[in-house]
Amino acid sequence: MILYLHGFRSSPQSFKARVMNARLAELGRLSEWQCPVLPVSPYESIELAERIAASARDDQITVVGSSLGGFYATYLAEKHGWRAVLLNPAVVPQNDLSHYLGEQPLWHGGGSITVLPRHLDELRALSVDAITQPERYFLIAATGDEVLDYRTMLAHYPGVRTTLIQGGDHAISDFPKYLDDVLAFCGREPTPAAA
Repeated sequence: MILYLHGFRSSPQSFKARVMNARLAELGRLSEWQCPVLPVSPYESIELAERIAASARDDQITVVGSSLGGFYATYLAEKHGWRAVLLNPAVVPQNDLSHYLGEQPLWHGGGSITVLPRHLDELRALSVDAITQPERYFLIAATGDEVLDYRTMLAHYPGVRTTLIQGGDHAISDFPKYLDDVLAFCGREPTPAAA
């Protein structure tokens, strides 16, 4: 199963999620794909991800996390031994999101969420001080990320497979260029045609 966790104020309608969904549909593998709408509560987001994974038909789970979803993916990878692809992941979101308390508009489809002080406490409780087994991780970080500092990402994920994009942006606008590498890491690369 590939479990995609979107970022803060994002949704399954994000660019990267739609690109992955379309590619897996082309490969006839949508049954291996899950991309839920995450609640604003970090605890509830983790609980939802674990519930979805528990219903998976296979035990090979790779969690793909973008931004705040990358923070969640790290926690889940450490707790369950899953593989994780991290796309410009948040490392200390409790600090980053402290400026976003209160009602915040969503990026897709209208609506809003309300960020409460307890959500920052939940993030603190889910923090991973240091990763274990770096071979479980694949980090894609952009030096031009305008939201998060790529150097913090590199420092937090030593020894992991890393693609460092020179320039780029937080959204990883050229994500299709990296998609085959991501799917290969997930163990979902295209099956070669028979000769």
